[in-house]
Amino acid sequence: MTALQDTVLVLLVLSSFALLGASRLGACIRFVALQGIVTGLLPIAVSGHGPTPRVAVIGATVILIKGFFFPHLLTRAMREAQTRRELQPFVGYVTSLAFGVLALIGSFWLDSRLNLPIHGASDLVVPVALATMIIGLFLIVSRRIAVSQVIGFLVLENGIYAFGVAIVRDVPALIELGILMDVFVAVFVMGIAIYHINREFDHIDTDRLTMLKG
Repeated sequence: MTALQDTVLVLLVLSSFALLGASRLGACIRFVALQGIVTGLLPIAVSGHGPTPRVAVIGATVILIKGFFFPHLLTRAMREAQTRRELQPFVGYVTSLAFGVLALIGSFWLDSRLNLPIHGASDLVVPVALATMIIGLFLIVSRRIAVSQVIGFLVLENGIYAFGVAIVRDVPALIELGILMDVFVAVFVMGIAIYHINREFDHIDTDRLTMLKG
């Protein structure tokens, strides 16, 4: 199963790097959809004795929600806002990719210092999960468009989920599905917020909202 685990983890980190370098929101949504599907496959890949019915249900639920439903909400928000590209992010795309490389290197270094138990999972799982969380946070603070910031939130949550799968494999299914429901509610609320921001201000550039400060 190590080869499958490594493949899934490589796809996870590559999709994060693709998000750092993509300016078209449609492409970003497709990349985060791919990352959602890969995240859903992770507990199946990590399972040492083959997927149990519980693991299969959780994986299928994650794939359905993160791989298809969330991207559908984001695509709808993008169309409502009539915005197709992130033209002027706070941090440029080349610099963002350089930051991603540094985040990955730093994650490998941090993993070597923490020496966390990974319960038979691939040695890549902790550094990839940490790098994904850092990249998600970076996307939230370095992008102007609200849709891009929601995508950053999803990437951050994917990293947290990957870290949890590696470190705590025996979390009850009810708790895992409860966390997934919290993410669903958060993304749903963010989609509504994007719609209302665009309706009131004719744009979804969150940087321009600072003009509302007294």
